[in-house]
Amino acid sequence: MLSDLHDLELMLRSDTPLLLIESREEPRILELFTRLGLRLGEPVFRWTVTDGLRRAEYDIPQPALTEPAAALKHIKATTQSGVYLLLDFHPFLDHPLHVRLLKEIAQGFQTAARRLVLVSHALTTPAELKHLAARVELSLPDRNRLLALIREEAQAWQHAAPNRSFRANRSAVEQLARNLLGVTESDARRLIRNAIRKDGAITESDVSEVTRAKYELLSPDGVVAFEYETAGFGDVAGLDNLKRFLDRRREVFLDGRGGRGVDPPKGIMLLGVQGGGKSLAAKAVAGRFGVPLLRLDFGALYNKYIGESERNLREALRTADLMAPCVLWCDEIEKGIASGQGDEGTPKRLLGSLLTWMAERSTAVFLVATSNDISGLPPELVRKGRLDEIFFVDLPDAPVRTEIFRIHLARRGLDPAGFDLRQLAAASDGFTGAGIEQAVVSALYAAEAEERAPDTEVLLAELAATQPLSVVMGEQIARLRAWALERTVPA
Repeated sequence: MLSDLHDLELMLRSDTPLLLIESREEPRILELFTRLGLRLGEPVFRWTVTDGLRRAEYDIPQPALTEPAAALKHIKATTQSGVYLLLDFHPFLDHPLHVRLLKEIAQGFQTAARRLVLVSHALTTPAELKHLAARVELSLPDRNRLLALIREEAQAWQHAAPNRSFRANRSAVEQLARNLLGVTESDARRLIRNAIRKDGAITESDVSEVTRAKYELLSPDGVVAFEYETAGFGDVAGLDNLKRFLDRRREVFLDGRGGRGVDPPKGIMLLGVQGGGKSLAAKAVAGRFGVPLLRLDFGALYNKYIGESERNLREALRTADLMAPCVLWCDEIEKGIASGQGDEGTPKRLLGSLLTWMAERSTAVFLVATSNDISGLPPELVRKGRLDEIFFVDLPDAPVRTEIFRIHLARRGLDPAGFDLRQLAAASDGFTGAGIEQAVVSALYAAEAEERAPDTEVLLAELAATQPLSVVMGEQIARLRAWALERTVPA
């Protein structure tokens, strides 16, 4: 608040006649300008299409000035200096008369200091006004301010009913403050208040719910998808090298800063066969780090937003920055930036935006790019330095297949101890994890049809009746494995 007051005061003491503020925190902006008006001895007015023009600190509407042109003509005619807040004026900026009136008021600033402040959730500056205008951004609360908001809301909740007590887990409070970085003060206060009112406490479950609500605030258009329930993927079957790699970098990543000459981790590329477990590995990264997972489907981004792909990519990257610390999973990245698309310019521009973000970002966003075909990717993306490592997610070996059977049988309420897992693992050589899961599902249907309990025999029959992916796509997989042998690290 103090920082915003200071910055706005500097702007009001300057000779800039037109200020533009993109924000949804309208009450906070009114409060800031009202305080500044009292401090500087400047009258502050507000205009809305419902109440017209009036002094900000008074509640006396002037219906005669509800029309934008009438209000602007009134401001132009007055010789009284002051600050005029035009709230939600953005729909009227495409009218030539309104733009001309704004320009004439701004050009007359030296004669009569009538400063116009346009406030809206989104503002596009008309070309005629750009040389007269300046954009102002309100600061977002830092960690200390968020902790103060938590204390204020807890005290307010207790003050409303002195008999009740407030419970707080110190670790959960710290995590809540960290996860609320990137949202406005008004939204942060509302989310904290809702978490406290629910049960009079702040616990780990509140942190998870607030993180989901934060994502919905930051990405209402669904440019990226929020993946729920990733914590349980921290201990998936196999991926030992990947897990070791992540465990060594977890502390530095969560701290958000490098130390002792160690740079913060940037991200990884996951290459592998379809159905081999790349998606599972991406979720394992978020589960291992204990942070949210955002999924960006490059194929959908390119196909759905022809002509607007670059803007949507920038929005997705901005959302990831505001959700930090988090993992950004770029699924099937070759579909968006590989050459050979119908519009050759779009993949190049997407690649340029992504590379710029990768080079300049300072937030704790760990990039996980998955690909089925790395041969079409540009070398500037996959070279060392852009990403920390390229991992190859191969077909699972016998011990991992044993564990996959154990996981999927237990997930469906079956006791793995009642099955010959070693025999099943041997019979599923060449199967992907997804193939093994489908074999278990098919076996359950077969057992139900035969009115018998699922057992090893039913599963073996389903495995024998299925051609694994290593056979169906044998040539492609062989080429992929040969390419990855000398160029990647086994996951």
